[in-house]
Amino acid sequence: MKVAPSILSANWSMLSKTAYMLEDAGADWIHVDVMDGHFVPDLTLGPKMVADLRHVTVLPLDVHLMVENPEKFIESFAIAGANHIYIHCELTHKNLKQILQHIHSFGCKAGLAINPETPTSFVDPFLDDIDHVLIMSVNPGRAGQKFMPDVLPKITHFKGKVAEVVVDGGINNQTSLLAADAGATTLVSGAYIFGYSNPTNAIHVLKTNTV
Repeated sequence: MKVAPSILSANWSMLSKTAYMLEDAGADWIHVDVMDGHFVPDLTLGPKMVADLRHVTVLPLDVHLMVENPEKFIESFAIAGANHIYIHCELTHKNLKQILQHIHSFGCKAGLAINPETPTSFVDPFLDDIDHVLIMSVNPGRAGQKFMPDVLPKITHFKGKVAEVVVDGGINNQTSLLAADAGATTLVSGAYIFGYSNPTNAIHVLKTNTV
């Protein structure tokens, strides 16, 4: 099981120290939530944060674009140092295949993210074009929400169909077991890890509690 701590829940004033801690704690990736204030209500991180992280960590940077026009941002995030870039399958008015190809053109892994209420049929036509699928187990837009067990069949649906089945939202020591049993290969967790008295222990719990 891989664990990708969400930097959104960290103390941004201690970015370097946090990145070093995550490496030492055994994190596999660092997850970066990008919100534009349109696709989701909040406004968060941009390419500068990714570039700053790239300078202080060797961990893969897992960038989740919750934006209305992802095609405008692919190059800037790739140049900043993103290793994986997700766009949302709900953007059906976009040429998703072309955008995924654009992500691959920079040497990044390409993924589709899917919201809790969205059918898996929105992703299925693109399985040959993606490396990862990111299953949202909360409604995207803010940290600290409760895990939605209704998404578990989605996780199982994608098991074995893509290289990484990533689950994001409400992941803790209990819900991680549900996600793992359903077929998740990577867990994104923010509030649980950074709200824990010892984030290193929290990462260890997620990695070892899901075998």
